[in-house]
Amino acid sequence: MRSTLVRRSVLTASAVSLALLVTACGSDKAAKDEPKGGGASSAAPSAPAADPAAKAKTAAELKAQLVTQADLAEYKVKEAAPDEVTGAAAAYATTKAECQPLAQAMSGAGVGKSVGSAATKVSSVPKAPAADASPEEKLKAIKDAAGVTVTMVSLSSYDGKGAADAFAAVKAAGTACVAGYPGAKESDTGKVTKVTEGTPVSAGDEAVAFAVERDADGDKLATQLVVVRKGNTLASFYSLSPLTAAAQPKAIVDAQVKKLG
Repeated sequence: MRSTLVRRSVLTASAVSLALLVTACGSDKAAKDEPKGGGASSAAPSAPAADPAAKAKTAAELKAQLVTQADLAEYKVKEAAPDEVTGAAAAYATTKAECQPLAQAMSGAGVGKSVGSAATKVSSVPKAPAADASPEEKLKAIKDAAGVTVTMVSLSSYDGKGAADAFAAVKAAGTACVAGYPGAKESDTGKVTKVTEGTPVSAGDEAVAFAVERDADGDKLATQLVVVRKGNTLASFYSLSPLTAAAQPKAIVDAQVKKLG
């Protein structure tokens, strides 16, 4: 029988590659707020109206706006390969159409029909053991390295009111899919068992946060999703760890929204 670690690692690998050689010292400074239950959280009760004449940014323009290592010195930042995004989109797809916007936001793919998109991965950096660390401390360091939290950060841009429509679709999906939804294939990687309200986020023109419980071959994996609209750009942040409940990536959200202007 496979161990819990193996099962969860398989799920994580289908979404975001954890093959990051993490040897630098540091710590995950992301916010540790616990998610709240029931529905979706939105920062702005009355969001600024979308500009119907707005022109979408290209993939190259969005790539230039993604957070980099210079913006998040205490994390490890690495560009997401195209096959990672397409692979995650396939793994997270669902047969329940009203839940598809959530699946798209989690995979790093654009929600709906975006014009341009770009994605990167941000990983927490576990503290390396001291030179004179005990065997127990070294074992803990190995476990911490295996259980890093990885956040897929993706930007998608739309013409006109497309970003506002995509944001509304994600928010509606959070309400329609509280009981979870099946994957598109006969595997456990796309199965979501519960969607609840996340810690409220105040960012951009409007924001929504969810705590998403996934089924990792019978084990529960607690993940976090934040989606922010800034003008005609949608920023999605999906965090997961194979060993522990992921915390909402507040520091990453703040840094990325700041780069969007």
